[in-house]
Amino acid sequence: MADVNWRRVLLNAAGFTLLWLVVRGVPLWPPGTAAIRVAEEGLIGVAVSLPVAYGLRRFYSGRPTARSLSAVPYAALYVLAFVKELLVANLSVARLVVSPSMPIDPAVVEVPLRVESDAAVTTIANSITLTPGTLTMDYNADRNSLYVHSISGDDILEPVRVWEDYALVVFNEELKPGDPVPDPDAAQGDDAGAADEHVEPRGGDADE
Repeated sequence: MADVNWRRVLLNAAGFTLLWLVVRGVPLWPPGTAAIRVAEEGLIGVAVSLPVAYGLRRFYSGRPTARSLSAVPYAALYVLAFVKELLVANLSVARLVVSPSMPIDPAVVEVPLRVESDAAVTTIANSITLTPGTLTMDYNADRNSLYVHSISGDDILEPVRVWEDYALVVFNEELKPGDPVPDPDAAQGDDAGAADEHVEPRGGDADE
């Protein structure tokens, strides 16, 4: 217990609690009711965040490095970009609810990714699912693509690219912000070609 950095555990728990309040969408009006709701959800967030922050203490037991510190602003920008898209999507879905005659274009969209690590892909996938009107259905590791159901067709691509620009830095990915999205068909073709090169011709021994 002596090696536990409680200051960092508490700071991370506070960050998780704030994220909990954002994801839960606690109303801020009217003030009296909002204060009660914030207090209730805040207590729940603390109860959930403290054990999580303590359980993950080994991931941040060392001293902060220059790279980890430089990723902090990008993590904050990711959260801000996500909250912005969350608000926009809520308003869009609300318009569809009150105006059912408005046209919609539901579709399952393939979203090729630039991020590759499990943590980064999971973060992007969960962000899509938490956004009203979109749902992450599956992930194809061979194509490094998510399959997303969206009520507005491929409109989901633009916010995903913004999130990825920040996630590439936060998760220290190979590609950098602004890099083009790899073509999943080309990548799969390269894998197939490499596999063909390792296939030995049959019947060689019989000819000899």
